[in-house]
Amino acid sequence: MPRDTKASGHFPPSPGEAGRPLPVSPRIDDPMALLRACHEKVVRFTTLTQRLQAHVRERGADEQAREAAQAVLRYFTLAAPLHHADEDENLFPALRSLRHPPLTARIDALQAEHDVLVERWAEVRPWLEAIAAGELPTGAEPDVDGFATHYRAHAQAEETDVYPHAAELTPAAVLALADAMVARRQTPAAN
Repeated sequence: MPRDTKASGHFPPSPGEAGRPLPVSPRIDDPMALLRACHEKVVRFTTLTQRLQAHVRERGADEQAREAAQAVLRYFTLAAPLHHADEDENLFPALRSLRHPPLTARIDALQAEHDVLVERWAEVRPWLEAIAAGELPTGAEPDVDGFATHYRAHAQAEETDVYPHAAELTPAAVLALADAMVARRQTPAAN
């Protein structure tokens, strides 16, 4: 959304707009900070999705709504899958190697939730795509609140129940996690 439309008061301030600075991008030598920063974006973009739903009901798929929908689509189609892969393919296996049965059980439950989150996203995505195209969505509205609250609760559970155990990983395991995260985000060189 253009900065001047945010000042009009249609959308309440999101994190960073209400006088709080946005977090500084973490260094890759701290992969856990990068994972936490992704969770901050989950909060920001799920909140924006909820605000967008109210906006569309009142004002339709105007320019402000289209821009917000495009931003949410970008995050959840590009960045969120990378974040899930970081956890599923690298962080969670490293933490399972610690061989703490309660931690492993919690990781298993949270990893299974990734599939549910993907399903919830699939329900919200067509609605956002219509708005991004400047169209009023047809049919029943998706459960935007359910999508948003489930995603935020999932991120909080990971940070509370799982992420603290990363301090038990060896420096080599942390470096491997960071390297995998960098490699996942590099674009293939053009031939």
